Amino acid sequence: MEPFAIAPMSIEHYGEAYDLWRRTEGIGLSATDSREATARYLERNPGLCFVALAGGHVVGTVMCGFDGRRGYLTHLAVDKAHRRKGFGRALVERAVDAMVSQGIIACNLFVLNENVEGRKFWESMGWIAPDYWGVMNRKLIDG
Repeated sequence: MEPFAIAPMSIEHYGEAYDLWRRTEGIGLSATDSREATARYLERNPGLCFVALAGGHVVGTVMCGFDGRRGYLTHLAVDKAHRRKGFGRALVERAVDAMVSQGIIACNLFVLNENVEGRKFWESMGWIAPDYWGVMNRKLIDG
């Protein structure tokens, strides 16, 4: 397996992380992914967001948040050249361990409907898509 390290994500990783998100199919980006919004998210959720580093560069990300009751996992992305080498699984395991260490006992994640590969990955890790509820969304500020 290719050597890599999992490290806490900081705002200094933002440029490389955003570039990775932009070129990763299945990642939906919006104004909530700006540098400023990401900095707020990282400050609000210390120790829950991670990057995979290979050769000193960001080749994977996962972001997790916590609302006081449950965790939320987003932005799992691995560079195409580094897929199927354990990077994604390692990022998820690190994020889950971090959530458990903070007493978070349940977690939701978001997968775009058309992201078939992503759904297969999550199902292979034991995640399920319950048929008893769905997500609703409303934009609060234009942008």
